Amino acid sequence: MKTMLHPTRTPEAETRTRILASARRLFAHQGFEGTTTRALARAAGVAEGTLFRHFDNKKAILVEVATQGWVELLTDLLTELSEMGSYKSVSQVIQRRLFHLRENADLMQVCFLEAQFHPELRDRIQEDAIAKMMDVAEAFVETGIERGIYRPMNPRLVAKVFLGIFAISGFSYQTLMEGNPSPEAMKEIADGLADIFLNGVLVKGA
Repeated sequence: MKTMLHPTRTPEAETRTRILASARRLFAHQGFEGTTTRALARAAGVAEGTLFRHFDNKKAILVEVATQGWVELLTDLLTELSEMGSYKSVSQVIQRRLFHLRENADLMQVCFLEAQFHPELRDRIQEDAIAKMMDVAEAFVETGIERGIYRPMNPRLVAKVFLGIFAISGFSYQTLMEGNPSPEAMKEIADGLADIFLNGVLVKGA
């Protein structure tokens, strides 16, 4: 009988992963500027010189942390869209994304806030994640329009509004989710956001 061999991660790969996980946590709680490479090395359990064997500088660590975060968001969104039961099930997607925001608060803090202050980080995120995310959302909307589920509109614009829901949730999570909301409260918020996205705010015929 053949034995199945499972690839194992190298010590170098494990070290890199540990550095990025520690950076995500420290950047979120102390900010990029407030985190020293010495503190980061200590949190990751490595020598300070080890950081620079894996990354050119502290900014490169920030770029990698945030880019990975946006790729995770893209992957999750792709999964959500592919598994959506109907084109009206936007509220389910939003609800699961809100749970994701709560479970990954550190990542959201870095992705949404630090990107505002570092042009090279914004450019990398735009190139590696947001542009692809926009293409996926636009294709999803186009299919909905072709099937007669969404009314004819500019699909790119609709996709921007759709993704904007998640951006707003990321920037103002504490405002949307006061305290430690129950699943029922999160569902109510998700239903409200989905209703605004699908139906607007005007009374029919107004």
